[in-house]
Amino acid sequence: MKPEVPQELIDQAKEWDELRRWERRELGKALRRLGLTYGEIREIIPVPKSTLSDWCRDVELSRSQVEVIRARLPSQKGVPKDSQWRRRVEIEQIRAQAKAFAEEHCHDSFFVAGVILYWAEGSKWRNDFAVANTDPAALRLFVAWVRAYLDRQAEFRLSLHLHQGNDEERAQSYWRTQLGLQDAKFTKTYIKPRGTGHRKNRVPAGVCRVRVLRCADNWNRAMAWIEVIGDRMGPNVATLAPGR
Repeated sequence: MKPEVPQELIDQAKEWDELRRWERRELGKALRRLGLTYGEIREIIPVPKSTLSDWCRDVELSRSQVEVIRARLPSQKGVPKDSQWRRRVEIEQIRAQAKAFAEEHCHDSFFVAGVILYWAEGSKWRNDFAVANTDPAALRLFVAWVRAYLDRQAEFRLSLHLHQGNDEERAQSYWRTQLGLQDAKFTKTYIKPRGTGHRKNRVPAGVCRVRVLRCADNWNRAMAWIEVIGDRMGPNVATLAPGR
């Protein structure tokens, strides 16, 4: 079964001619992470296969994604070859080390708070290390957590989801200031048109999405941390409920 493409990506594809080169690259990689073949991606965005291959060379498809592609194609054409076994071994090592790290830091409240925030609000797309929220405090926590436990020099890309009538320039300034990321670049803003279920209590600054660049290894670490914290909390969640 062909993966469903989120409306956000479809909307970005419609604005292809207005996207910058790096925005086109990120869109191509996002589509690849869904488990689409290059041919299927090229049905959505007009990009040469050689360029797309270059953009997506560090995007790893899971075994299940490869099997789904194999099942829906009439021939082997377009089926990814198992030429990335070294990378899979590397990821297994990264996750094993990350689990050991999480066990050592399970009593660190800041570490656990960041893991739970990502568990609840973070992107689960492969190698898409991002959190979206309307609360600046939550996103500041994410930025600080990434820099404290993953990469002190981490770079971030921001994107906004606004309603028609929101002041885009003011919103960008607001989020840069609130997050302390004055030099951060924004991807193209998604503006929800009128008549599509507008909420009455619109958030003036919209929803901000903070994505970590060059994040593949750290995304895998975060997923491993979630497993450890989730396993530790699982049997005890009931005792944490109010009134217990």
